[in-house]
Amino acid sequence: MPTTLTSPTVPDRPGLSPSLLPEQTEVLERVCFDLFETQLAGAIVINHNNRVVWISRRYARLLGLASTIEALGQNVSQLLPQTRLPEVVRSGEAQFLDFMGYRDKTFVVSRLPVRDDQGQVIGAAGLLLYETWQPLKPLVDKFAVLQSTLSKARDARNKQRQTRYTLADIVGDSDACRRMKKLARRAADLDTTVLLLGETGTGKELLAQSIHADSLRTNKPFVALNVAAIPETLLEAEFFGAAPGAYTGADRRGRDGKFKVANGGTLFLDEIGDMTLPLQAKLLRVLQEQEIEPLGSNTLEKIDVRIIAATSRDLAAMVAAGQFRADLYYRLNVLPIPLPPLRERKEDIPILAKTMLDDISRRCGYPPRRLTPAALDWLTVQDWPGNIRELRNVLEQASMLSEGELDTSSFTSTPPRSGTIRPLAATLAEAECAALKDALAATGGNKSEAARLLGLGRATLYEKLALHGIR
Repeated sequence: MPTTLTSPTVPDRPGLSPSLLPEQTEVLERVCFDLFETQLAGAIVINHNNRVVWISRRYARLLGLASTIEALGQNVSQLLPQTRLPEVVRSGEAQFLDFMGYRDKTFVVSRLPVRDDQGQVIGAAGLLLYETWQPLKPLVDKFAVLQSTLSKARDARNKQRQTRYTLADIVGDSDACRRMKKLARRAADLDTTVLLLGETGTGKELLAQSIHADSLRTNKPFVALNVAAIPETLLEAEFFGAAPGAYTGADRRGRDGKFKVANGGTLFLDEIGDMTLPLQAKLLRVLQEQEIEPLGSNTLEKIDVRIIAATSRDLAAMVAAGQFRADLYYRLNVLPIPLPPLRERKEDIPILAKTMLDDISRRCGYPPRRLTPAALDWLTVQDWPGNIRELRNVLEQASMLSEGELDTSSFTSTPPRSGTIRPLAATLAEAECAALKDALAATGGNKSEAARLLGLGRATLYEKLALHGIR
């Protein structure tokens, strides 16, 4: 059985060699505790339950206690509200030379774990080195300079991670746009998790930046991470950081993950539906506990991050199919905000087009382009499967190729789209079938040569020919 620290009149005192004679042990114990009593401004010992089992007379007087007996058995956090001794019991790691506030005083302290003969942590000792910090003023001054330098570096980094957009930058007055902006204002007022739902190109990152900029976290970092753009093997390190040498090729100094970089601010996770199930479990724990564990580290770090997630996928359907964790979905789906596709807010196209053309001309340094009524009508009847991103791309192309007004001829390089959108699978199947026929025609029916042209194995070619019914 491991040794335990108790709180009798003469407490157990672990850590002395069992090879010593009883009288030698007693002398050494008396010398050690006398050293605590006479050479230190104060000392205290707690057990594994954070209960006080011994306190020096000087420390008891300093705390205003009538006697040392009064402290025995008390939870140390009640006696010293700002103590970190329970952390030492929990982690087993010493804390040398720290400050601790007590009422209107600041103490200089060290904290050490107490272990039994098997090396198990059974308590902790707090050593009060100075009642005031003045003897350490030279060291404190140097520390203050370092802290100031670090603070300036963090401020500079935070400025680099400030948002460009606010809710005032969201253009549009359609019913769908107004509903979206109303929910975004609610999200900015509430410090809760937000889930942005919309097709590709609807402006999810712009809306996320706007929510952050209008929230109480506006002066803290805004960090964006596209889950789909990071290789699966690197995602965990990208999220949570990595300890020095955590994996082959890792930075010898370690690196901070996006959660730590965004601490105090907002982390925008785009394409959250592309996250693997194992990483989903780890993200759920971070959201629940508000703490991270860097890759290759055994240390938990507390964080304070507001999550705004976004996806163009149907997460509810993915949950039903077992492709997305239901518990994570419920944790993210606290305040869902649908972003309407452009085809459902066509009345916003005129103001969107004008705003975009003004911005394009400002960036490129030429006079603003104007749309003729016919060109505006042409833009309004398109389906825009690429949404606002596609609209901007079309306007940029037309602006580069035109000298003055933009009319319908300015957009001839971008053919009008049909009024209906075909399923992607059908479009891909049609393209694949056409490619197979073209390859066979080009090789006079030589399947081996056709497979080579298409970059396929012969067996794969035969499978695809059978699938499409090509003889």
